Amino acid sequence: MEPTQVYSVSDFQAVCNQIMETAFSGVVVEGEVASFKINQGKYVFFDLKDEQSSVGCFMMKYALRFPLEDGMKVRVRAIPKLTNWGKFSLTVQAVMPVGEGDLKKSFELLKKKLDAEGLFAPERKRPLPENIVKIGVISSTQAAGYADFCKILDERWGGLELRVAHTQVQGMTAADQIIKALNYLNERGEVQVIAVIRGGGSADDLAVFNDEALVRAIAASKIPVITGIGHEVDESLCDLAADVVASTPSNAAQMLSRDRREVIMNIRSDIVRINNLFNTEVEKRISEVREEILRVGDELIVRITTLESEIVSQRRILAQLNPEKILERGYALVKGEVSVGNVVEITTSKQEIKAKITEIKER
Repeated sequence: MEPTQVYSVSDFQAVCNQIMETAFSGVVVEGEVASFKINQGKYVFFDLKDEQSSVGCFMMKYALRFPLEDGMKVRVRAIPKLTNWGKFSLTVQAVMPVGEGDLKKSFELLKKKLDAEGLFAPERKRPLPENIVKIGVISSTQAAGYADFCKILDERWGGLELRVAHTQVQGMTAADQIIKALNYLNERGEVQVIAVIRGGGSADDLAVFNDEALVRAIAASKIPVITGIGHEVDESLCDLAADVVASTPSNAAQMLSRDRREVIMNIRSDIVRINNLFNTEVEKRISEVREEILRVGDELIVRITTLESEIVSQRRILAQLNPEKILERGYALVKGEVSVGNVVEITTSKQEIKAKITEIKER
C-alpha cells in the first residue's frame, strides 16, 4: 500500500523527534567515552560506545558536573534526537561516571580543581552552633541512615526540631534535588545547621556526593553544613566542602546533640563540686571568724590590762592628793577670813581647833 502522507524533510525530522521524545522522554544509556572535546568553552561533544556500537552525544558545558576523559565508563540521561543534517545523537541532560576506577579518576580531577579554588580551605570552615535546637535534614526519609539519625537524636536528647527535606540520595536526579533542598533551607533561614546524610553504599551509589554543582552549593551555604555520608572509610567531595564532617549518619546525630545521661552526670558532678567548694568556703570563713575573734579578744585583753594599769596609776596620784594624807604629813587646814581679831578653824590630822588671830605678818 502506498503511503498517503508526504513529509518535507524538515517535517519528517520534526515528527521523528516528537516520536522519540514521547517514547524516550528521558533515557539512560551507559557506555565508554570517546572523542571527548569542548568547543568554544560551552559546547561538549563526545561519543558513547560499547563493543559493537557508538552514538554521538551533545551537552552544554554548564551541565557537565563530573570531569570526563576518553576511556571513562559513564551513564548519561539524555533525549534521543535526529539533527537537522540527519544525524542521530543524544542530547545529554546529565552524565555520571560509573565503576570504581573511573569514579576515582573523576573524583581526583575535580578534587584538584576545587581545591585550587580554595573550596576546601580550613579557614572557610565554621564550627557547629552552640545549644542546637533546630536542625535542617536533607536525606531520603525511607533510608536506614535517616532512621538511625533520628533514633540517635531521640535517645541522646530528644525534643529537637527537625526541618526535613526528602530527596533521593543516589542516582542521576539526586544532586539537583539536594541542591534545591539546600537552597530552600537557606532561604527560609529557620534552622541553625543543615545535615546532609546518607547511609553506606557502593561507589556508584555514593557518586552523587561528588557532583560539582552539589559540592559548590554546600560550600556556598549560609547555614553551617554537616555531612554524614556512607561509612567511616568513605570520603566525598561534599565532605571536603562541608563545615563539619561526621563519619556516619549516626555520628552526625551524636555531634549535633547532647547526651542526656552525660549531661545528668555532669550536673551531679557540678553539684558535688559546688557543695565541696561551699563547705570549703564555709570552713574557711569560720576559721577566719575564729581567728578574728581570737585577735579581737587578745586586743581587748591588752587594752583592759593597759586600762587597769592606768587606773592603778591614777589611784596612786589621787591617793597622794587626798587632804587627809596631807594632814597626816603635819599640815593643817585653816578655814575662815584671815584678819586680825577673827576666829578661824584649824583642822589637823587629829584635832579641830578654833583660834583667834592676834597678828599677821607678810612673808
